[in-house]
Amino acid sequence: MDTNSMSTGSTPASTGNWIVTAEHFATPDATALRRAYYAEVAGRYWKRPVTEAETDEGLRDDPADGLAPPTGHFVVGRLDGTPRACGGIRLLDPATAELTRVYVDPRARGTGGGAALLTALESAARALGAERVRLDTRSDLVEARALYARQGYTEIPAYNAGPYAEHWFEKPLP
Repeated sequence: MDTNSMSTGSTPASTGNWIVTAEHFATPDATALRRAYYAEVAGRYWKRPVTEAETDEGLRDDPADGLAPPTGHFVVGRLDGTPRACGGIRLLDPATAELTRVYVDPRARGTGGGAALLTALESAARALGAERVRLDTRSDLVEARALYARQGYTEIPAYNAGPYAEHWFEKPLP
């Protein structure tokens, strides 16, 4: 896969000083961001800092399956060239894609990175043939829920029974 653009051949998604590009989920930058994502969401859930060993175990138990073509994509967002965000999209069925592992480094929140990620991931979903994007999230991830609402996602009834899912969202893709 070309790591400088989405696999559809389009140019990288850019918002302000953000550049979001497709990247394999196991590259050093993508791995560091996935580790930061897991440490933050687990730490918020457990209400304490997460150890390196717990992060390692969490990533082993949460493989990045489906986040590579032909079933999905993973992207890394860079703010002024520094990797600060990531996210994945995978097909649930031929018409439905799911957002997962959407993360913006706390030092870069409020700079447009979340919107840039969603733009790139929605474009990737369209390229996979999806007609809608869904996601689930938790109540304590208030920043994520606000981002999704700002970007046109609406709450829907549960579409899965994930152990941490408390809110479900969907957005049709034009």
